[in-house]
Amino acid sequence: MNAFRDAFVYLNDPLNWSRPNGILDLLGDHLRISLLAMAVALLIAVPLAAVLGHRGTGGGFTVGLVNISRAVPTLAILAIFAVTSIGFTIWAPVIALAIFAVPPILANTYVGFRGVDRDVVEAARAMGMSGRQIVFRVELPLATPMMLTGIRTSAVQVVATATLAALLGGGTLGQVIRIGFARQDNGIIIAGALLVAGLAMATELLLSVVGWLVTPGARELPFRRAASVRPVGEDVVTSGSVQVSGLRV
Repeated sequence: MNAFRDAFVYLNDPLNWSRPNGILDLLGDHLRISLLAMAVALLIAVPLAAVLGHRGTGGGFTVGLVNISRAVPTLAILAIFAVTSIGFTIWAPVIALAIFAVPPILANTYVGFRGVDRDVVEAARAMGMSGRQIVFRVELPLATPMMLTGIRTSAVQVVATATLAALLGGGTLGQVIRIGFARQDNGIIIAGALLVAGLAMATELLLSVVGWLVTPGARELPFRRAASVRPVGEDVVTSGSVQVSGLRV
């Protein structure tokens, strides 16, 4: 219990938060690395998954990539990038974490696109929509909840794993844990672990709220959803509660 008491004392010392390279500075670096890694992963995974899901190909590739990613240690990738031409810069952990974040986003986005009712897609095509319009106006909105699940999973993993960047001199909250080990101070180690765990939980909560807000119909009461369905006619097709180019399909 003395270690937890020391951790409480450490976290309640304002100097540990405000000093140069203190907790606030390390938190900012931690978030910057995590956000850059997620941005790179999104730019790679979402367009690729959208193309594969729209065309209905690449299922085996997606499953294989996810399985392979589980066997590759992130620390090994981080070390490889750090000692190569990239060096000990912010881009070593960013690229390593981006590689780590791509598979969950890719897999969930692909599943989301493939899970779109084919009748809805055919109805949109019969209305004269092009392939690009079907992707952005039909498939992407319907795949968004599943895609956000993958983003949430990747984001929490990236925030937690970014701690390892401190082992190679990166400025993340893992630096607090590293200092604790160097001083053989269990209180500081626990304080660093609590900071990382708290940040991961906050990320999970924030993205869960975002997913709830953007999910179609998630905030509507059942009777409101029923009332929002118009009768067949008036140029409306009723087969759910998703609106496509002015039509509710």
